[in-house]
Amino acid sequence: MIDSRGLILARVRANHPAAEALPASPEFPRVIDSPWDDFAAALARMGGTVAAPAPDQSLDAWLRERFADARVICSAVPEAEGTRRPDPTQPPAALDDVDVGVVRAAFGVAETGSVGLSECEFGVNALGFLSQHLVVLLDPAAIVADLHQVYRDQAFFGARYAVLMTGPSATADIEGVLVRGAQGIRTLTVIPQAGQRSAQ
Repeated sequence: MIDSRGLILARVRANHPAAEALPASPEFPRVIDSPWDDFAAALARMGGTVAAPAPDQSLDAWLRERFADARVICSAVPEAEGTRRPDPTQPPAALDDVDVGVVRAAFGVAETGSVGLSECEFGVNALGFLSQHLVVLLDPAAIVADLHQVYRDQAFFGARYAVLMTGPSATADIEGVLVRGAQGIRTLTVIPQAGQRSAQ
C-alpha cells in the first residue's frame, strides 16, 4: 500500500515535463578604460581601501605594521605566512579569534568594487566573516567590468559556495548611524598583486 506522500511524488514524477536547454543569456557588453581605477573608486565608496606594501617590504611585515595589535593572522595565501592557516578539519567557529584574514580573490568587479571569493579562496568559508579585518590580494588583470560578466565567470558560476564582498560589513539600522563591522569584518583592504587563481 502506497502512502499519500509516495502517491504525490509518483504523480509528480509521472507528469514531469521533459528537460529543455536553458535559453542563452543576453550579453550586455561594457567597455571601461581603466578597470583598476574604476574598481578602486567603487571600493572606496563602499568603505573599502586599497593599499600595498613598499616594494622592498614583505607582505608579512606589512601586515604586522598595518595591524600592529593583531595576535592571530590567518593566511590562506602562499604570499603570507601569518600565524595560522585555515584548517578545514576544524569547526568553522575555531576562526572566531582571527584578527586578520588574508585571501586572494578570484576576480574583482569594476562596477561595484566587489571581490569574488569562493570555498577555493577561503579554505574555510568562515574566514571571510569571523575575521575582524580582511586583506584581499587581487590581480588587476582579473577585474571584470560588471555583474553580468561575473555570472559568466567559472570561478563564480562553478563554485559550490561563492560570495561577492563589497566593502566591510555595515549597517545603519539603529538611529541611522553607520556602524561598520556589526555583522562581519570591520575593514576590507585590497592589495593589487599579480598572482594565480586558486584551482577550481
